[in-house]
Amino acid sequence: MREVERSAASVEEALEAALAELGASEQEAVVEILQEPRSGFLRMGGQEAVVRVRLKQAGEDEPAEEDLDDQADAAAEFVEHFLDMLGVPGDAEPNLVEGTMYVDVWGEDGDGMGLLIGRHGQTLDALQELVRGAVQRRLEGRFRVIIDVEDYRKRRRSQLISRARGVAKRVSRTGRPERLDPMNAYERKIVHDALGEISGIETSSEGEDPERRVVIRRNRSVSRPARRS
Repeated sequence: MREVERSAASVEEALEAALAELGASEQEAVVEILQEPRSGFLRMGGQEAVVRVRLKQAGEDEPAEEDLDDQADAAAEFVEHFLDMLGVPGDAEPNLVEGTMYVDVWGEDGDGMGLLIGRHGQTLDALQELVRGAVQRRLEGRFRVIIDVEDYRKRRRSQLISRARGVAKRVSRTGRPERLDPMNAYERKIVHDALGEISGIETSSEGEDPERRVVIRRNRSVSRPARRS
């Protein structure tokens, strides 16, 4: 049974590194969070996230659906309490979309929701980590719920997949690797998963956050087409 442990500033970054080491998608693996990330005082004395990832064995069951429902309910409750503390009117409701469980956040004040998203989704990323940590302290298992504000995540996901598939098509035709714009770990995972279904294409990540990006290249095992004379 093959397994690896990786550490990084966030759970998503550590998971990305471990899956890359195994050459697997998250659906093909079992993830165990050994240590939560923690910020230190004045950025000193903090701790990184540590995950252990192993490949699933044949016939191994997926996490129970009721566990995911419990996580979503707990996350929605936490978000609504958080909105009350901020004085931002809004609601949070679980919503299963194409196999992904979201907690959708909608508000009466558009400006307040915009603040929750932040520039390039940075505040929403921080909210995701805050909710994940709070829920995992209450419930067992890896947190698999995505916090979304006014469908920002869903729109961004569609844009990323469309862009990545277009680049992959060009790479397949030209044979020249291409690098996408810098993304966070969550968005890089979306691209890796989407292009992992395309024959003849492989992806990897390079660089350091926040400039880390996905590289799309033709699979090395795929031979170049013969040139016509």
